[in-house]
Amino acid sequence: MEWSSRCAVVIPCLNEAESVGPLVQEVRKVLPAVWVIDDGSMDKSSELARKAGATVLRFERSRGKGAALKAGWRAAWEGGIPWVLSMDGDGQHAPGDISRFLTRAARGDVDLIVGNRMAQPTGMPWLRRSVNQWMSRKLSRAAGFPIPDSQCGFRMMRLEAWSRLELHTDHFEIESEVVLAFLKAGLNVDFVPIEVIYREEESKIHPIRDTWRWFCWFWSGRRT
Repeated sequence: MEWSSRCAVVIPCLNEAESVGPLVQEVRKVLPAVWVIDDGSMDKSSELARKAGATVLRFERSRGKGAALKAGWRAAWEGGIPWVLSMDGDGQHAPGDISRFLTRAARGDVDLIVGNRMAQPTGMPWLRRSVNQWMSRKLSRAAGFPIPDSQCGFRMMRLEAWSRLELHTDHFEIESEVVLAFLKAGLNVDFVPIEVIYREEESKIHPIRDTWRWFCWFWSGRRT
């Protein structure tokens, strides 16, 4: 399958000037259509992403990772592209793993493919790993389906399937919401192992605020 014309890459970013340019350059060697959604960065993220060959959509103020992702997915869908692959802008995801998603999607029996960091979580901070495993267990029980990594932002999805779903969240809980929404709609979800790249930069996830948002979403009627 000729993925270069059938799959776009959406990269949400917030103050990722150090990583977003090289990331876009590497990704475009595999999938040339790249949208960077700048979620109100105060640095040169937009400028550097554009110089690297990305199409940039910029929010003047931060609206949240979920809002940025949905804007990118909508742009790809309206552009007639059937598949989208999402990656974080901080360099955590290895462009070399893109082939894993494309190979799995080419089998033609899946709507959402999620990266699984839990197969080899070496280097993943203990607290983040523990919280992710706890959340994944909660979602697995709610969905009646094994979810090894509910929070990974490295994923590929069929946009026609996404377009039929109603999503509500605008922040980091978007990852969990998408997985659960696909499963609740009877769509096919699978996971592929990916490399974990953690550096010393501070995570954009606020441990108290964003965990509280996740709880509010999980216990609301909107997850059913």
